[in-house]
Amino acid sequence: MAKFEEIGTASIPGQGTLLRLLQRNDEFSIRIAGAPGDLMNTRLHGSEDALADLACERIADRPGARVLVGGLGMGFTLAAALAALGEDAEVVVAELVPGVVEWNRGPLGAAAGYPLDDPRTRVALGDVGELLRGEPGGFDAIMLDVDNGPEGLTRRENDWLYSPQGLSAAQEALRPDGVLAVWSAGQDPAFTERLRRVGLLVEEVIVRAHRPGKGAKHRIWLAS
Repeated sequence: MAKFEEIGTASIPGQGTLLRLLQRNDEFSIRIAGAPGDLMNTRLHGSEDALADLACERIADRPGARVLVGGLGMGFTLAAALAALGEDAEVVVAELVPGVVEWNRGPLGAAAGYPLDDPRTRVALGDVGELLRGEPGGFDAIMLDVDNGPEGLTRRENDWLYSPQGLSAAQEALRPDGVLAVWSAGQDPAFTERLRRVGLLVEEVIVRAHRPGKGAKHRIWLAS
């Protein structure tokens, strides 16, 4: 079997942490330099698809739906959101790392069908937390997949997103009957409780990393 070859690197702003893009034939992997295993892989995106599917099915019939995807990654959540929403929707994708956007416009883009080229997509470079704070009542759905779960992984500042203050900011950024969806590689009962304490109704859904019904079990919190 062919080996992965590094085809790009990108720095996480303000962290000194390096992301690596690797390719093996038509398979891509994003890894954190110096850390074992994949951060993301194009062969395993079932739960990233499900993040958008579960959130958007609740608001897909709204005219002019506007949603926020926190974390571009490999583009699969963005692509699934676009597929689920109407032609009058807008999908804002917040991405902290400019290099990740460049990869999705370049060699990585074909894996998810070049969702950045969709006219309904708007890219917001920067911290998704700042975007939440700056747009009260701005979104019908908010989908967060910026870490491996409800704690900062790629940058410690992301811890704020999952704190009571961050969850309250997300709640305020939702339109009436909006939904907050958060992706995680594993369970976290304390996070479920934090969602409830800020006044959100919570459903926890187990999804698989690789469809249909294969791969690791991941979790998605749906809060409204």
